[in-house]
Amino acid sequence: MATFTSFSRILCLALASAATSSMAATSSKATPCLDQFYQETAPQLQRESLKKDTTALCLNGFNAMHSGVSKTSFWVAEYLTPERLNVKIKREDSFHEEDLVQGARATLKDYRGSGYDRGHMAPNADMPTKAAQHDSFSLANMVPQTPQNNQQVWRELEEGVRALVTKQKQDVYVITGPEYLGKNIKTIGDGKVLVPTATYKAIYAPQSGVIGAYYVSNDMSEPKPQVELLSICALEEKIGINLFPTLKDSEKRKIYHLPLKASEVKANQTITLNTTDTKSQCATAVTQKQIQTTQKLFQPSASYEGAMADVLAKIKAEPQSQPTTEPKAAEPQSQSTESSGLLKIIMEIVQFLLQLLK
Repeated sequence: MATFTSFSRILCLALASAATSSMAATSSKATPCLDQFYQETAPQLQRESLKKDTTALCLNGFNAMHSGVSKTSFWVAEYLTPERLNVKIKREDSFHEEDLVQGARATLKDYRGSGYDRGHMAPNADMPTKAAQHDSFSLANMVPQTPQNNQQVWRELEEGVRALVTKQKQDVYVITGPEYLGKNIKTIGDGKVLVPTATYKAIYAPQSGVIGAYYVSNDMSEPKPQVELLSICALEEKIGINLFPTLKDSEKRKIYHLPLKASEVKANQTITLNTTDTKSQCATAVTQKQIQTTQKLFQPSASYEGAMADVLAKIKAEPQSQPTTEPKAAEPQSQSTESSGLLKIIMEIVQFLLQLLK
């Protein structure tokens, strides 16, 4: 009976999640895609040159604004929580071209022999489901990154951000992307994929107020790229994007002592304020109409699993039974078979609900 109760609880969880997801379209939230943004508000492209040939992408585990000019995304947004990062999935590389991109895009051939890595903007290690992991290997989530940046400095920064979430048990919103500075920007491949002059990662942790941005040069001549810590305002001024439109400028001007690697994060050690940037020009304020217009661009794709993927993961991870300290008579084989069959039925129901939500 205890097993049946456990299974019933899981089924209720699945049905409740399905109901919540299905009602999202009729609620105040335009789509479940908006969960990846702080206060459901996407970054806003403000420099006119950035707005040409863009495609908004709502993928499993992250969102992106892809450019047909650079053949990369100008930004990629993630919402990291301790629960999300507690799920560990074995890495399975599946680099692929992004079919959802409308217009010019990077191809696998563009990167071959270029000398540059296919550098993740939203890291594979941040992904809580197989579907999210697969989407993280989309070339829409990649930029040409120098090996010394991608494989060392950038990897350590990604680990540092995850440590903020897992060690200090706080949610963090992350916006990651490339910067293209100057007129003579390098390209790779026949598709002329633009090579960033730098990559950035902006973070905001609402519970603690920790905020700031990493800025890393992407120059082949540098054996170990230097990491610069910037205010959100300073970064916005560089890239022409309002990264967190609903945040006050007074918050965006703060620069905390962000960790450069995971070992710098301690569970009970507060991340302190480093300085306040009083010189940079913060991005122009965004109107409510502009926010709503951008929100409507982010619609779930055919492969989007959303909350149901998390339900499936919970079901698969649910222990079959709980050990007891008292001796227990052996259960009849029929009851074990019945429990196994019930779990199979529940899994099939959830899979069916998942298909309905697509």
